[in-house]
Amino acid sequence: MNKSVIAQIGQEKLLPVAVIQKLEDTSKLLDAITAGGLNVIEITFRTQCAPEAIKFSAKNYPQVLTGAGTVVNADQAQEAIDCGAKFIVGPGFSPEVAKICLQNSTPYFPGCVTPTEIMAALEYGIDIVKFFPAQEFGGLKAIKALSSALKDVKFIPTSGINNDNLIDYIQYEKIFACGGSWLLKGSYEQITQNIKSAIKIVNGGK
Repeated sequence: MNKSVIAQIGQEKLLPVAVIQKLEDTSKLLDAITAGGLNVIEITFRTQCAPEAIKFSAKNYPQVLTGAGTVVNADQAQEAIDCGAKFIVGPGFSPEVAKICLQNSTPYFPGCVTPTEIMAALEYGIDIVKFFPAQEFGGLKAIKALSSALKDVKFIPTSGINNDNLIDYIQYEKIFACGGSWLLKGSYEQITQNIKSAIKIVNGGK
């Protein structure tokens, strides 16, 4: 497993989730994100241009850690990795995706919200999971309850997080990073500001 990729996400603490509709929007979005101070992006596999957007990002923004999100099967995982994705994120846990990621030494963050799902991920050596959709499944309270029984697991809560409740999540020791699309709302200038504000929160207001 590529530990440097995992380490960078843990250091960034924020994982912006992008749904890119047009390939030509990729560079504008990446410029806005990096101007805000982040060098990581999850490009979801929800659109037709997602593979090309991942390929463009990996080639033209090597300083940005580019991952693929909403990956639901092995074919998507392999395609994303072939396009240059450095990590894979799924809405749920897929053993087949886990196998592809293990074969390619690519970190996989599956969506897990129950002890059974988390234990299934642990069997593949995955101890950092996406908690999605976070607010709908109990938010930080649920994560703390799960952590009491699954002490070696860390979480990337996604969905329902914003700059108003980010501090509550980020201060908990079992939170590896926080993901979501809230960082990418508004104009490109607003995206830059959203990220700067979120980084300030992560850094304790400094």
